[in-house]
Amino acid sequence: MPAKKKKTVKTKKKATKKEKQKITKDMIISEVVAKHPKTIEVFLEHGMGCFGCGIAQFETVEQGAAAHGLDLKKLMDDLNKVVKKKK
Repeated sequence: MPAKKKKTVKTKKKATKKEKQKITKDMIISEVVAKHPKTIEVFLEHGMGCFGCGIAQFETVEQGAAAHGLDLKKLMDDLNKVVKKKK
């Protein structure tokens, strides 16, 4: 007689704060802007106009913030806040 298969119960894993974020510090700036055009305003408010330059094709949000001397946490919070807003 074959062994009975155990039923597995799937439980929902509670998402961590990092998983809830749509934008992460290691994302490329140009990709962030392409996926979420509303972030342009946030980058400008923080003094980052570089989303339109060639460097934005290779630079991460974290690298851009560091190059401009910005508070990365504040920038990330503001970027994710604008993305989470309902359309």
